[in-house]
Amino acid sequence: MEPSTFLDAFPIWTIFPITLLIGLLAVEVGRRIGRLWRRHAKDRTEAPAPPVVAATLGLLAFLLAFTFGMAASRFEERKQAVLTEANAIQSSYLRAAMLPEPMAADARKLLREYLEVRLAGARPDQFQQAVTKSEELHKQLWSQALAAVQKERSPVTMSFTQALNDVISLHEKRVIAGVHNRVPAAIWIGLYLLLLIAMAVMGYYEGTSGTIRSLAVFGMVIAFSAVFALIADLDRPGQGLLQVNQQSMLDVQRSMRNMP
Repeated sequence: MEPSTFLDAFPIWTIFPITLLIGLLAVEVGRRIGRLWRRHAKDRTEAPAPPVVAATLGLLAFLLAFTFGMAASRFEERKQAVLTEANAIQSSYLRAAMLPEPMAADARKLLREYLEVRLAGARPDQFQQAVTKSEELHKQLWSQALAAVQKERSPVTMSFTQALNDVISLHEKRVIAGVHNRVPAAIWIGLYLLLLIAMAVMGYYEGTSGTIRSLAVFGMVIAFSAVFALIADLDRPGQGLLQVNQQSMLDVQRSMRNMP
């Protein structure tokens, strides 16, 4: 699958440690700047930092919630697309049986092959190859539909043609949902910049207050890093722990094998 954002250059399992490292480094840099400023300022007072810390953390949490909602809705869209495509393929297969022979047997054979290709395309390493093969099968299936219509323009052939048209349209929808409909790179850049600022402000507050390092700050960085990793997992089809269930396609494949 072609990378959609700059973050795709990193394996999914590296997102959490990379984000954690960025957050901890930002805290440490902010803390050292705060300590230097405290020694430089001496007895001079500074505007209270807690409201700034709360504002930056609140803004980061808000943008993370917004991005999580975006990724989750697109993940749900991909799940729905699999179910819809499975129904369309099954409908085409059933209607193909009513075509005159040998077109019926040829069309059903092509649809069985098409379903296997679509299942293979769920794996990222097979995605591009599956898209190419699917488009070739579209041409062959459409040729079968045109031949059936030219031989006999009837409700049966028109019904098969419409079902096949739905299959082809849903293929394009799944490709768009899986490759192009992703969290934009600009949002990822904004999130990481805001993470740097928020964690640096947090460290700066620790440095100016003269307190020891807090485990609570470390826990906060872990929590934010986990949310970053979860959003990246939702946003990458076929990778990570959260994957779209292909059971509906497998059910259709099993029903095809059981049909005479």
